Amino acid sequence: MAGEKLTALKVERARTPGLLNDGKGLNLRIAAGKAVTKSWVFRFMIARRAREMGLGSLDVVSLSEAREQARQWRRLVKEGVDPIEARKARRAAARVETAKALSFAECAERYIMAHRDSWKNAKHAGQWSATLEAYVSPTIGKLPVVSIDTALVTKALEPIWTAKPQTASRVRGRIESILDWATARGYRQGENPARWRGHLENLLPKPSKLSPVEHHAALRYVEIGAFMAELRCQDGVGARALEFAILTVARTGEVLGARWDEIDLAEKVWTIRPSRTKTGKEHRVPLPQRALDILEEMRIVRQGELVFPGPPVGASIAKKDLGIIAEKDGWQGEWRWRRP
Repeated sequence: MAGEKLTALKVERARTPGLLNDGKGLNLRIAAGKAVTKSWVFRFMIARRAREMGLGSLDVVSLSEAREQARQWRRLVKEGVDPIEARKARRAAARVETAKALSFAECAERYIMAHRDSWKNAKHAGQWSATLEAYVSPTIGKLPVVSIDTALVTKALEPIWTAKPQTASRVRGRIESILDWATARGYRQGENPARWRGHLENLLPKPSKLSPVEHHAALRYVEIGAFMAELRCQDGVGARALEFAILTVARTGEVLGARWDEIDLAEKVWTIRPSRTKTGKEHRVPLPQRALDILEEMRIVRQGELVFPGPPVGASIAKKDLGIIAEKDGWQGEWRWRRP
């Protein structure tokens, strides 16, 4: 046709890097690397601005197909419409149509899968799934994510908002994160109906007003010596782990995940790798003599790579004389001291 300069044979034989012009804005871009690659490019002017849009690889789009695409985009340019923005709008509309069949539960599953590797605590994904399944799925789990609005979010939250305020607050945050993810992926549009500030805070009472925080009673510092002496008399991995945590002032998860290859007995240092710390930075902990003694005890009964193998589920260490209990909900839970 008039104005068209390329032929199928020229396109097939082209090897020199650069642009081959077919006329009327259509070009074949040739790039040389480990292998020669060829792709179609449409160049145009809109609002006195030069723009360029890709039309696909030669492996997928033939010369005749590229010409037809360029012909369609030229019509839009003639009408004053930017083809690049028009294509973005079409793709967004297509994603919305697809999302009409994508449920909230499916989005939640994809969100968890996308973030699982970034969560340091292995239990985190399980907690997300469990709370969403229990408190959200019965109400909105099967509904298209594009249709989730404020009324549906509050309908899911209201049954637990006053009865379980802390859990409800976490659930709200998880709904918000999933809907943000869905919006970023183009599965829904508009404001997030689960956001708190400036939105749900006007519809639901503040969790702090419903359930004031009650801290566990702290052990008085004058009692710690007697407590540690009694703790040393207790048998079991749980007792040694708790004593080691107190001596090193380390986090529970760091102690329970301590590995023998982190321990340098010669230098009397415990080096916690960045992937196991809250800050994401390496943490070196000097080891006092009693901590070294505990490590020696655990080395004698070593069963694997973990210094403190478990799990003593529901372990508890009672200090009757002092009237306190150091207890733990499962091997991965946090130690806490309370008065019985």
